[in-house]
Amino acid sequence: MNTITDSLEMLKLYLQQGFVIRALIVGLLVALCASLLGVILVLKRYSFIGDGLSHVAFGAMAAASVLQLANQNILILPVTVLTAVFLLTYSRKMKLNGDAAVAMVSVGALAIGYLLMNRFKTGPNVSGDVCSTLFGSTSILTLETSDVIFSLIMAVIVVVSFLLFYHKIFAVTFDEIFAESCGMKTRFLNLFIAAIIAVIVVMGMNLVGSLLISALIIFPALSGMRIIGNFKGVVIFSAVSSSFCAVMGVLLSILFGTPVGATIVAVDLGLFLICALLGVVLHRG
Repeated sequence: MNTITDSLEMLKLYLQQGFVIRALIVGLLVALCASLLGVILVLKRYSFIGDGLSHVAFGAMAAASVLQLANQNILILPVTVLTAVFLLTYSRKMKLNGDAAVAMVSVGALAIGYLLMNRFKTGPNVSGDVCSTLFGSTSILTLETSDVIFSLIMAVIVVVSFLLFYHKIFAVTFDEIFAESCGMKTRFLNLFIAAIIAVIVVMGMNLVGSLLISALIIFPALSGMRIIGNFKGVVIFSAVSSSFCAVMGVLLSILFGTPVGATIVAVDLGLFLICALLGVVLHRG
């Protein structure tokens, strides 16, 4: 009983600290945006793109570190967006299959990023810097006010865009050929989705790391699909559950001293397993 009381007191103390509030805000925004696009990616079988773009963002971040840019997002964001456009458009013209193009770009970017960080020694502990970037910061102290402002601006863009194009996105997700025959600019919508994915990947790098951000995109959508049978319901469930898991992950990482990114993904995984079991029970009923 004393252990629970002590944990609650510690949590109450931490919640009065600015760095914890910043981590909670950024985690909530990243999770919300990732969940919205995750449903679309899973249904369109594009879930692998998030993982590929995370490697590209790592390579761009390494280049930005070597160039000693004051604001690394100036380089990371456009490079990641342009790569997303390439993967959905120009890879077809080059006669590359979608999974082959993603594998080529992601592995190449990962290797180049590590070579740059190792060759130019962007920090005293290269291995630690790489691990922190790939799997998220081991300490939530690394988030600054600028990270919160950037995440807030990007989150507003993502959420507003999703709401404005909701019906078109719905149509393209389920029947792209029919949507195109109705006069919708499906190519533009696909590129728009790719650009938004790139934004989410960049948003989540500082919190969960470039490798774990893809899990944040996929798990909430898969959880919702286990127990809900309609698109709108899955989107709402995904957004709410992802936000909940992000907050719980940050709080648990504080209590147990674990890496923030890995803890958030572990909570998402736990929720998915619960939803999978509920889905089995509901279908049997």
